[in-house]
This record gives sequence, C-alpha cells and structure tokens, in this order.
Amino acid sequence: MKGSSFWTVLFVVAVVVVPVARGVWIDLPSSGTKCVSEEIHNHVVVMGDYYAFIGDPDVHNGTVVSIPTITVKVTSPYGNNLHHKENVTHGQFAFTTTESGNYLACFSVDGDQHKHGGKVVTVGIDWKTGIAAKDWDSVAKKEKIDGLELELAKLEGIVQSIHENLNYLINREFEMREVSEKTNARVAWYSITALGVCVVVALLQIWYLRRYFQKKKLI
Repeated sequence: MKGSSFWTVLFVVAVVVVPVARGVWIDLPSSGTKCVSEEIHNHVVVMGDYYAFIGDPDVHNGTVVSIPTITVKVTSPYGNNLHHKENVTHGQFAFTTTESGNYLACFSVDGDQHKHGGKVVTVGIDWKTGIAAKDWDSVAKKEKIDGLELELAKLEGIVQSIHENLNYLINREFEMREVSEKTNARVAWYSITALGVCVVVALLQIWYLRRYFQKKKLI
C-alpha cells in the first residue's frame, strides 16, 4: 500500500512539474499578431511543429480547404530571436533554452485575408519541452536498448526532470520571497519617512501660527 501511494504521488508530481507536449489550435486575426507562451527554465530542449490551414484538417481525407501563408517568430524572455520565417505554410523550430522565463511563439497572416474568402486562418502548434522533446527512438538505437530498459530510461529521464523542475520552483519561490521582503522593507521605510515629514510639517505649521498670533498680539 505504501509503495502504491509513493508511485501515485510520483505520478501526480510528474504531471504537475514535468514539461510535456502541448498541442493547441489558435485562430489568427485578419490583422495583427497572436502569440502563445510557455514558461521554461534554463537548459531545456524545446521543439515545435506548426502548420496553417483553413477549415477542418480532419475532413476531406486529411486535406484542408486552402493553405494560407503565415509569418512565425519565436523569441526568448529577453527578446532574442530564436526562429523567424515568413510566407510559410508549415515549419519546425528547435532550440535549447539559455534563459529562464516566458518564451513566445507569435503568428500572423501574410497578405490580405480576404483572398481566403474571409475565412478564419487557424494555426496548429505542437509544442514539446524537456523530456517530451527527446527522441527516444534515436536513444534506443544508440544505446541498443528496448522494451523494459527503454521504459526505465524514460522513467529515469522523468525523475531527473522532476528534480530539475522542483529546484527551479524552489529557486523561483526564494527569489519571489526575497523581492517581497525587499518591497515590504521599502514600503515600511517610505511609510516611516512620510509619517516623519507629516509630523515635521505639522510642527512647522503650529510654530508659524504661534508666531503669527504673537505678532498680531492675539495671544
């Protein structure tokens, strides 16, 4: 029973913190750009596939009504350009992160959308990070492993990803707590300074009014 509970907890943690594949569809506006983002920490492998279409890609024997062209730009949290393509219908990007934060993949329709009959252009994105982006077929061939050994290698990779992500979350929590403490200290100092200024101003006003009344011989 204890062993079962352990593996249940491990599975829940893996689902929460291990980077996995994420497939989404987004409808692009007729003008402007639409982006998807993913918060990724440092030294993580990222792979992405994208394709543009109009209509349902699952009908007409896998074909679509028409194939529009799009512009794609993938940037790092500090604005570094990681992937940039124009006038494409589909493509791929792959990189290893060197910065921690939100990575953006932005898409826009090329040209006039009216040439597509005013229909909405949709982009399908298959975004993989970390353990999900690893080519296990190549690993199996290179290491000459299969079956149970391959599954154990995957579990080892998952455990390593859990460890790395937990360390990342702990570091982020520490940084946020440090920022919060500094902010609280600054707010406290500002409050004390503001209170001191108010007291000084009040004393000066009392002193000025007292002198004014003395000059007027009112007191």
